[in-house]
Amino acid sequence: MEKLKISPSPHIWSKKTVSGIMLDVIIALMPAAIASILIFGYRSALVIGVCVTFAVLSEFLFQKIIKTKVLVGDLSACVTGLLLALNLPVSIPLWQAALGSVFAIVVVKGLFGGIGKNFANPAITARIMMLIAFTGTMTAFTAPLSPDLTSTATPLEALKAMGTELPSLKDMFLGIRGGSLGETCAPALLIGGIYLIFRGIISWTTPVCYIGTVFVLSLIYGGMDFALYQVLAGGLILGAFFMATDYSTTPSRPWGKVIFGIGCGIITAAIRFYGSYPEGVSFSILLMNIITPYIDKWTRPTPIGGNK
Repeated sequence: MEKLKISPSPHIWSKKTVSGIMLDVIIALMPAAIASILIFGYRSALVIGVCVTFAVLSEFLFQKIIKTKVLVGDLSACVTGLLLALNLPVSIPLWQAALGSVFAIVVVKGLFGGIGKNFANPAITARIMMLIAFTGTMTAFTAPLSPDLTSTATPLEALKAMGTELPSLKDMFLGIRGGSLGETCAPALLIGGIYLIFRGIISWTTPVCYIGTVFVLSLIYGGMDFALYQVLAGGLILGAFFMATDYSTTPSRPWGKVIFGIGCGIITAAIRFYGSYPEGVSFSILLMNIITPYIDKWTRPTPIGGNK
């Protein structure tokens, strides 16, 4: 008789694989990547290529050095490199982009045990590290369609300045404004986000709660136009669909996703309205990543017949 095989939960079989999920995320990010090249020029492709290449190489070499199974084929390193690139300005020095990818893969992901064991989103954490270490280059945003990489203020900086001229809402929506590579073009991000929801890769709960919370708080704080600018400006849509939905660093249960999204929205709005940084998406997701285990514990259902 065949021996009974015992393994830890979960025991639900699914056709989805890690590489399949990551491939869907890469496909979903392609509209934003293409839009970044159209808006900021060929150097966008160079930054994306450097980030992805060094993310993949870092994972391969790290896993070789520690003599564990090489998992580059699961495409998770590609996703991390692509996400990091889309969170960087087009004028970023390429060596800094490469260093950010190495930090994301080796320090945030590899040293904590690899995919599924990292406590925080690698791309988000690497971006914050770079923002602190390379503040000048990380905040040197470029005007769209600028052949000489002319610097410009982002809409969030303009909103902070109170009086600086803002792009039209149409330009904000289409991405004709300053910002990081992948955060400006809302249609591209929405196409990718809807694709992931349609494919069942992510739930709509966290993105809607996150964006909705920022919108409502902004509406109360500054009115309708202010709220629309807050939703379209910065990395809110990129973060809500592609980083606040990371499997290993965000809650797994429906009510946990609601709490996570609302928490990210409150922190983002607080930093944008009252903080010294104009943007708060990265910090909010990282802070909520840290308390995700507690959210999962608070929202864990009680088994039938169990104690409350």
